[in-house]
Amino acid sequence: MEIHNKIKRIIDELKLNNNSFAKLIGVTSTTIDSITIGRLQSDGERKRTKPGFDLLQSIIMHCNVNPEYFFGNSENIFVDRANNIANLNVPKIITVNDDGDENINFVGVKARAGYLDGYADPEYMETLPSFSMPMLKNGTYRCFEIKGNSMSTTIHDGDYLFGKYVDNFDDILDGRIYVIVSKNDGVVVKRVLNRIRESGKLILKSDNRDGNYPMYSIYAEDILEVWYASMYASRQMPDPINIYEKLHALESKYYELEEAFKKK
Repeated sequence: MEIHNKIKRIIDELKLNNNSFAKLIGVTSTTIDSITIGRLQSDGERKRTKPGFDLLQSIIMHCNVNPEYFFGNSENIFVDRANNIANLNVPKIITVNDDGDENINFVGVKARAGYLDGYADPEYMETLPSFSMPMLKNGTYRCFEIKGNSMSTTIHDGDYLFGKYVDNFDDILDGRIYVIVSKNDGVVVKRVLNRIRESGKLILKSDNRDGNYPMYSIYAEDILEVWYASMYASRQMPDPINIYEKLHALESKYYELEEAFKKK
């Protein structure tokens, strides 16, 4: 098997696409495309780039690949395949625009039901609307449409939450809002208490105290993705608080007095 097919097989075994695999090993997606896909030539053949030693070393280190697999001395791809797949630190699928920059994929309410099955499926991810935002560049982001009122009065039904991918449980901060994607609960937005090190689970809380939204926990092995709430867009403008209402009343009285003074 040629080297480009071996690398393609590693990507397939890890259930990644070229973009997410490139991010995992620290190279550009163009580099991986040039190796696995190549450039179509006039004679119909594809000219592929040969990977250098540094790139192969990076694959071995970040993906726990058996070095003997590359040299044809072993059919075993991974040194410890089960451990390797369990500890991948990038989203399964990343899409990019024509310039090679990462997209922000939009997961609307209608798409959320399919996201649990499709978050690792390149074809599904390609069907999601995508866009970019200049202020969200450092990291991998996804936009989720909020459904329900469990997080009111902070985030409301129909709002849009921009989540930054969290690649390590230790980075989850107590009291912050996250999108948690899990095997049993699908996509939920909650305020989180991190108890992974103590008891192997996250505690999820709702901001809405008016409804029946009890606190509950979820074990780390059931969690598929975690996205930190970095920004949100709301269709609802907040109601003015009392102090502003008083200021508005004083302003209007001052204006009326000023107008009356001018007439005199």
